[in-house]
Amino acid sequence: MNLNDIANPVAAHTANVVLEPNESTRLAALCGPFDQNLKYLEDRLGIQVRNRGNEFQLSGLQSNVEVCEALLKRLYEDARDEPLDSQAIHLYLQESGVEALLNPTAEPEENIIRTRRKTIKPRGANQISYVQAIQTTDISFGVGPAGTGKTYLAVACAVAALEGQRVNRILLVRPAVEAGEKLGFLPGDLAQKIDPYLRPLYDALYEMMGVERVHKYIERNIIEVAPLAYMRGRTLNNAFIILDESQNTTAAQMKMFLTRIGFGSTAVITGDITQIDLPRGSRSGLIHVIDILREVNGLSFTRFGSKDVVRHPLVQRIVEAYAVNDVVEASRGSDSGTDERHGR
Repeated sequence: MNLNDIANPVAAHTANVVLEPNESTRLAALCGPFDQNLKYLEDRLGIQVRNRGNEFQLSGLQSNVEVCEALLKRLYEDARDEPLDSQAIHLYLQESGVEALLNPTAEPEENIIRTRRKTIKPRGANQISYVQAIQTTDISFGVGPAGTGKTYLAVACAVAALEGQRVNRILLVRPAVEAGEKLGFLPGDLAQKIDPYLRPLYDALYEMMGVERVHKYIERNIIEVAPLAYMRGRTLNNAFIILDESQNTTAAQMKMFLTRIGFGSTAVITGDITQIDLPRGSRSGLIHVIDILREVNGLSFTRFGSKDVVRHPLVQRIVEAYAVNDVVEASRGSDSGTDERHGR
């Protein structure tokens, strides 16, 4: 449910909120420098927020005021332990719906991913179901646009599995396909050429394990980063394997990868079917596998949309704009084909 889905909102509704206990440090964290967090709330929810100390007055649509009241209380609680900024507020607004904000409850323990350095909480229904699928099925697919947390949550689950000794190693795999640039001019062998393209995976690992520990595990082959081509002929037992950017696999490569999975292993395949960099005429292995494996038991498919984007709010709008444009262009292509068939 979205904010606009609540029936019969009352315009010009006003609510007074008192946040307890009255602690200046927490209030400063909640409001942000020059009240920028409050201004962000006003912009996102279309309401007015005024405050004097720990007393807040909210004005606007009743539904939005109620959401803001619940959100202020929840953010004020979190302000004890962590800094708050517009990104944190955006993440809360991206959660499962208005009911979750009006009736805040603690995150179910099973949905929280715990690593030694960081605790990761999935945001929203899709992220929660995605994490649950990774934890309960051997092969999981996360399909959707950039910024929806597909890769980050997969890496978090991998680190938690390694630290919990449920797997012996982590493999990070990516197809060697250029995203508009050519790999040939880069120095080094194929693994070194593809290394920069795996930076998001490295960044997530560094955040959850620390740079030194990651490098030590890579040296000991506990963490392996490899191009997809290097998987041929291998059987991967007791490993957590992440295939990132899988929209750039061919059907044959996807089949090869999926048949590498051994006993005690978990595989997560992530990709965005709107950003395929394969040569023209080549069918994406991700699209192909969705079509042929959708009825196979033991697999899970989680589809993300623009509403699941947890980056800057503009990213969500950009994804939506491109999606609309794709529909329009597909419609034009269909009309053009019809005209040609009729000799127009």
